[in-house]
Amino acid sequence: MADLFDTPSAANPPPDPALSPLADRIRPTRLDEVIGQDKVLGPDGPLGSMLAAGSLSSLILWGPPGVGKTTIARLLADETDRSFVQISAIFSGVPELRKVFEAAKLRRGTGRGTLLFVDEIHRFNKAQQDSFLPHMEDGTILLVGATTENPSFELNAAVMSRAQVIVLERLNLADLERLAQRAEKELGRKLPLTAEAREALLEMADGDGRAVLNLIEQVAAWKTDQPLDVQAMAQRLMRRAAKYDKSGDEHYNLISALHKSVRGSDPDAALYWFARMLEGGEDPRYLARRITRMAIEDIGLADPAASRHCLDAWAMYERLGSPEGELALAQAVIYLALSPKSNAGYVAYKGARAEAKHTGSLMPPAHILNAPTQMMKDQGYGAGYAYDHDAEDGFSGQDYFPEGMKRPVLYTPVERGFERELKKRLDWFVSRRLKRGG
Repeated sequence: MADLFDTPSAANPPPDPALSPLADRIRPTRLDEVIGQDKVLGPDGPLGSMLAAGSLSSLILWGPPGVGKTTIARLLADETDRSFVQISAIFSGVPELRKVFEAAKLRRGTGRGTLLFVDEIHRFNKAQQDSFLPHMEDGTILLVGATTENPSFELNAAVMSRAQVIVLERLNLADLERLAQRAEKELGRKLPLTAEAREALLEMADGDGRAVLNLIEQVAAWKTDQPLDVQAMAQRLMRRAAKYDKSGDEHYNLISALHKSVRGSDPDAALYWFARMLEGGEDPRYLARRITRMAIEDIGLADPAASRHCLDAWAMYERLGSPEGELALAQAVIYLALSPKSNAGYVAYKGARAEAKHTGSLMPPAHILNAPTQMMKDQGYGAGYAYDHDAEDGFSGQDYFPEGMKRPVLYTPVERGFERELKKRLDWFVSRRLKRGG
């Protein structure tokens, strides 16, 4: 018996296209109609090359929301004459997967392949991801997974080895404008906005094609005698929050951008990424902790006041709270960005840890061991120790490393900031040590 949903009837008429969401009505019907992904779909792109060679492999489509992952998967099924089956990892479990695999096997027996599109594939656990493997290997399914998270963090190595990762980019303003023009053609009228308001509308979408079409659908429904300016549009629209997942890939992308902007001595960029994280709802205490780490790791002794400045800003935030306390953190970000940079202390610390691990349990040299008992004195503990304060210049030049260990060079200060002064001191001690045979 045919499925009732396959055949329209009086009781179940076909849906009216005019009632469908705008995003569905202008959905591309061919891959060359997809906007914003030319690097992937063009003749020299990975998907364009695969289709030209007739050798489409399983794929992981990685990109932000609203860039066409579902549309591309559906069109790939059409291009390769496969049945398109879509599931969501949020709503599907092992029973649903078994049904999908059994149906794909039956379909394969009739000579038709299956493109299985798994939305939010990173939400499947390891066992669920493993269940795809035998069906990918024997050709029962061609897997196309979609994810907004970094696949190398979220997906099994076995799945990753059998699928090619395709990176889709967020849409730029030119791409969104093309979408807007396509939408206006479908609607049969121009949006009632000034040029400035139109650009502001596109910026609200934050690179999300689905979001811009939803906004356009709202604006197109307005009854107005003249184009609305930015202020009038803003009064009618709730501004869309920027994409930011405090526990996901975007979180790590933005904190990396903030850290590298500080390291690169760019206060404007550092403030921008700091503000982006705050606007996304990041906990200011997390940012206080991270900027303090930046002071230790990237500035160190080139400006010893930097870490103190961060701790003071952190304390001010705790005293003042938001939003005034965030200004103290912003000022710390500026201070760090403009501070002299050195990772010499960080490198020296890691080197010392490596040396300690390598040398194991070597004893300190006998002359710097304490000798609280006569027996220890008899064994030579403390014998020959030179008390530095008794030396003419306050420096004995003795060796404090374990006997037989080659002296490593761990701390190499840079010629920047306060470390320039530390380098002078270190060079002076090295020269004295050499003169005294240390």
